[in-house]
Amino acid sequence: MMDNTAFMEQLNKYYAVWQEYNYVYEEWAKAHGLSVNSLLVLCAIYDGEDGCTQKKISQRWLIPKQTINMVFKDFACKGFVEMSPMPEDKRNKVIRFTEVGKEYADSIISELRKVELFVVEEIGVERMRQLNESMALFVELFRKAGGRRGNEANE
Repeated sequence: MMDNTAFMEQLNKYYAVWQEYNYVYEEWAKAHGLSVNSLLVLCAIYDGEDGCTQKKISQRWLIPKQTINMVFKDFACKGFVEMSPMPEDKRNKVIRFTEVGKEYADSIISELRKVELFVVEEIGVERMRQLNESMALFVELFRKAGGRRGNEANE
């Protein structure tokens, strides 16, 4: 049996970095008067060119629909968003920025992107590419291992 000490050490470092990654975004959002969920919803609406739905945001960012609904209500009270029924499915609502909301989102998102692009420039494109490839490989192998174990249980 292989000694897993070195593997566990790296896995624990991964957990710590993952938690710190989430923490820096939470702190950045808080410094701008937002929760991290509000920031993610703001980004989703901003990036959703053809309009956005609660379902799409929930699936993309893994935020519960109830949380997204609370964020939307807050944004609507501030006059940042408006919701209208989707033409093809009246039960779902498309969320779009109002003019005031668009200006607000532009200011927040442009500042966030400035920070993120600074980080990418400091890291360098090659190291960023390697980071993305490594994370994608981790996800692929995690799914593969989880799927294999799930299949073994059925055999």
